Amino acid sequence: MRSPRVSDAEATVGGPNGVLRGDRGMVTVEAALALCSLMVVLALAVGAVAAAAAQVRCLDAAREAARLVARGEPDRARQVAASIAPGGARVEVRVVGDEIAVDVSAELVGRLRGLTVTGRAAGVLEPGLLGGAG
Repeated sequence: MRSPRVSDAEATVGGPNGVLRGDRGMVTVEAALALCSLMVVLALAVGAVAAAAAQVRCLDAAREAARLVARGEPDRARQVAASIAPGGARVEVRVVGDEIAVDVSAELVGRLRGLTVTGRAAGVLEPGLLGGAG
């Protein structure tokens, strides 16, 4: 008589479809790893969109400030640029001769802390304003 003991071949094969008994729960682990990877990629994508939006705001602020300085309104230019740019942005306006250069930079907050985005614009003073803006 044969003993009721299970042979090695029977121990590794579990059922009619040949699924290994040692792989039980493997799909759960793979799904968990896939979800974690998906969340990391999603977080990176959201961060990239947030950084791009902040850079566009800095660029818009610099462009608007350069336009206002060219019209002879440097004080208003700083106010408008500060309202357009992300919070805590630095606005630098330089007028050399009749040329205007505006740099707006902001350090991002939250998970993107330490990343700085900038916007730069240049322009020329309107005729008759030479030496009037500063």
